[in-house]
Amino acid sequence: MTTWSPVEMARSLGGGLLSFPVTHFDADGAFVEDAYRAHCAWMLEHELTGLFAAGGTGEFFSLTPAEVITVVAAAVAEANGKLPVISGCGYGTAIATEIAQGAERAGADGLLLLPPYLVGSSQEGLAAHIEKVCRSTGLGVIVYNRDNAVVNDETLARLCERNPNLVGFKDGVGDIELMTRIFARMGDRLTYIGGLPTAETFATPYLTMGVTTYSSAIFNFMPEWALDFYRAVRAGNQDEVMAQLKAFVLPYIALRNRGRGYAVSIVKAGMRVVGRDAGPVRTPLTDLTAAEHDELRALVQGVSAKSVAHAA
Repeated sequence: MTTWSPVEMARSLGGGLLSFPVTHFDADGAFVEDAYRAHCAWMLEHELTGLFAAGGTGEFFSLTPAEVITVVAAAVAEANGKLPVISGCGYGTAIATEIAQGAERAGADGLLLLPPYLVGSSQEGLAAHIEKVCRSTGLGVIVYNRDNAVVNDETLARLCERNPNLVGFKDGVGDIELMTRIFARMGDRLTYIGGLPTAETFATPYLTMGVTTYSSAIFNFMPEWALDFYRAVRAGNQDEVMAQLKAFVLPYIALRNRGRGYAVSIVKAGMRVVGRDAGPVRTPLTDLTAAEHDELRALVQGVSAKSVAHAA
């Protein structure tokens, strides 16, 4: 049973950094629950305001609906009410509503509604899809605007009027004009989340548009660094933000951009680098090459060494 109302859930998320744990698989691609729960427990030792189970970084797209619920239930059990647990949700409307209801039964506190599978659609079709998911559950819903599911400010406003449990908007488009129109129209009716990969790159400009939080995939393997970066953004410490962008984020992005689908693969590679192996990605994704792993290891170790020297 959920312990956070939609409004409470959204308010919590907007107050700090969000974590999107990877999903642990064995060599055959089966979910490894004990390792996943241990990883969630490690993440929860740090300052977080929301745990997004089976999200994009958690390879939602490669999980069956039943597996999504299993992963979410494991995260709920580990969080134990300490902070909201948000379940990934998506595909066509019938599957999305099934996942929404299953996540609610599993104790999730909210849903991140990812784009429908494959097809493009009109604003009317997207609105009907989102509304059916909202009305299928009492959980708070966060719409993920990206790819083939981009709602405009007028569509979003109408949805919010009719669905009080639509409480969040995650942007994965990067259209500043659209984001400005949405915030100008909706204001504090919604909690706004930065969802462009890699979110740290866009954190400062998005903060000026009312986006107070973002999803940090890097948190999976460098939680202290991720939190320090977030605090620098919120404090307006531009010198520190730029220094970290140059030292780590931009080289990380350059490595990520070498392969299609590496936005997830590089996070699992980072887990291996720090000794917290979460197993391989599922196909059709591919893991980084051995040489790319070595490059990432050198990058992580370089940043860690600088952090230790700075602390000393």
